[in-house]
Amino acid sequence: MNTDPVDWESLAAEGFPFPEGVAPALIAEGLSDLLVAADPEVRDARAYTALARWSREGHLDATLEQLGDTAAERFTHPAVQARAFAPLVLRCVLDRAGAVAGLVPETSVRHWYADFASWYPSERDTRGWDDSLGWLHAVAHGADAAAAFARRLPEERPGLLDLCARRMTAPHTDYRYAQLEDARLARAVTGILLAPGLTAEQAAGWLSVVTAALEGGGPGPVPPWAFNTFATLQALHLHLVRGLAEGGVPPHAGHVADRVAAVLRLLCGWLA
Repeated sequence: MNTDPVDWESLAAEGFPFPEGVAPALIAEGLSDLLVAADPEVRDARAYTALARWSREGHLDATLEQLGDTAAERFTHPAVQARAFAPLVLRCVLDRAGAVAGLVPETSVRHWYADFASWYPSERDTRGWDDSLGWLHAVAHGADAAAAFARRLPEERPGLLDLCARRMTAPHTDYRYAQLEDARLARAVTGILLAPGLTAEQAAGWLSVVTAALEGGGPGPVPPWAFNTFATLQALHLHLVRGLAEGGVPPHAGHVADRVAAVLRLLCGWLA
């Protein structure tokens, strides 16, 4: 017999009205349980959709820390879908915590950031899509979380840029970005660069990680990590030139774009 106090299937069919008369802690626990489901209909179309809406509307304010703690613990979960959706949960929690001061203590945010920083560049299953599991998107979801952490912990922005660089250059992958991971990473980096306060060197310093990874490359086929890196840098150059619809062009965009172009010339020597 189903003892879940929430009828998730009915809520989805009705457009996700917030369930009244159920303790918020039970709702948060139910959402967390569903967010590890192997069924993408349960995990993505129901649990994540409900989480994103209800957190934005403030229905989960009393349980944000609980949701964040559970998500951070899942960076070491054996199931890839659990690890890959953990950063999406943190992004929702961080965005709501940023909108309403005092909902989440900074000590918790820093604890989550440490767990995220340990996981993001080391995740080995970086597939965007799986025919059985549906969307996984660890790289893209992690990029979204990185941008959210930058908004909550602005002093960590240089470290977050380094994390993004280490993610795109991680050699332990045989997956070539096929589901717009390069664009999502470029958007995150641009978003991290948008906030004022970074020096020009801090804004571009992370590219030394990329340059070091590419040095010494020889003849032969382009390995997946190098393809991913060049694809991301190409997308980033466009983002820096055009800017974001919300936020515009970052400070030091021209300086960073020039440094990006210098790296791209390592492969595309014909660039001006």
